[in-house]
Amino acid sequence: MTDLPDELLPTTRRALLHRLAVAQSEGRTPSMVAGVLRGGRLVWSGARGLVDGHAPTPDVQYRIGSLTKTFVAVLVLRLRDEGLLDLADPLSRHLPGTPADDATVAQLLSHSAGLAAETPAPWWERTEGSLRPRLDDILEAERPLRHPAGRLHHYSNPGYALLGALVGKVRGGPWGEVLRREVLAPLGMDRTTLLPEPPHAGGFAVHPWADVMRTEPLTDTGLMGPAGQLWSTGADLARWAAFLGAGDDTVLSADTLAEMRRPAVAPNDAGWTTAYGLGLQLRRHEGRLLYGHTGSMPGFTAGLWVSEADGLAAFGLANATSGGSTAQLAAELIALTAGHEPRLPEPWHPFPEVDEELLALTGPWYWGAAPTVLRLRPGRVLELTTLAGGGRGSRFRPEPDGTWTGLDNYYAGETLRVVRRADGSVSHLDIGSFVHTREPYGPDDAVPGGVDPEGWRAG
Repeated sequence: MTDLPDELLPTTRRALLHRLAVAQSEGRTPSMVAGVLRGGRLVWSGARGLVDGHAPTPDVQYRIGSLTKTFVAVLVLRLRDEGLLDLADPLSRHLPGTPADDATVAQLLSHSAGLAAETPAPWWERTEGSLRPRLDDILEAERPLRHPAGRLHHYSNPGYALLGALVGKVRGGPWGEVLRREVLAPLGMDRTTLLPEPPHAGGFAVHPWADVMRTEPLTDTGLMGPAGQLWSTGADLARWAAFLGAGDDTVLSADTLAEMRRPAVAPNDAGWTTAYGLGLQLRRHEGRLLYGHTGSMPGFTAGLWVSEADGLAAFGLANATSGGSTAQLAAELIALTAGHEPRLPEPWHPFPEVDEELLALTGPWYWGAAPTVLRLRPGRVLELTTLAGGGRGSRFRPEPDGTWTGLDNYYAGETLRVVRRADGSVSHLDIGSFVHTREPYGPDDAVPGGVDPEGWRAG
């Protein structure tokens, strides 16, 4: 991002600190930390309350609960990108013998496999994983499904336990070790761990009607760990937020991360304020679309959101089972920052060189009689828009073979070809078999079915 200072303005910083202070005070939370990133850099962080007698630093660990699922999803997508599995594969192809053999990898990632939300008793979050030593123990063998597979989003913690086991099976080692080696170490997240390491916050339950607390158990959930076991710090979550915003080719590409944040199944609410992709939650807040995840375990809550449009991200961590919403806090920190210091558009610059052949393709084209415009964007990207608005517009990425691939909307994944005549001149554009000509219903040799030889006529 250009033309913005490295630090936030004093008024912005004050507003963020005030919002954090209100969240910690009104939420009656022993301690709370938060941070804001702009352009992938941590530009503000704050802390309220006490851990071991002093305000927590960015190096103090908190349990992050279901934010763990974003890490597991990245591991699974790495396997897909390496060709070791397909998202359409049934789980049994790689991890046979579980109560969810028929669930696909994509369904497990998007919580659309129809699996039960929780394990059979006892409550897995508050009990040791030794009580569930086998994958058979995390789902009811007689009734693992609560809904038909693939129909709707139904959040399932056991589903992510299965994904963690899948990673371990394919990689040949525990998922936590794979995570440390393939993701945490490359991103410099050495304070994100399966079990707490000092300094770390204790987890507490705050009495609903009096200002007193009691400690919560700090369990090792074993096989259920991929659903919510991880501990992390403010500094490490800043690194994770930066990664989720831009990608890192040593871990996962920006294109795959973009795939993860698209809704995978129809959202449950008609107006869709919330949805779920492949391991990432989506949320609409004050007119902006956020992606990330929330998290909770006994004694802790966490929230992390990224706003692609604003170039901002924020996170919140707290050590109370309930009270101040860290997910709401993170969303409001983004809104506050964007309101005080809105993102500046990138300066316009002309292309460094002119590609005459591509320049000749720009301008009006007609799909039948419907006018469209083709524009040339940086990186040899072609952008097709309709003059009437809406319709079948798309951006197209250049391919080595001289074609373009649609990136979004109706033509996502479809091929754009420039069809030339024998003399090398351009005849028309073929987009997934749809013909675009330079004039409405152009030459009859280009338009399938021919063109009325009588031409255009009145009345």
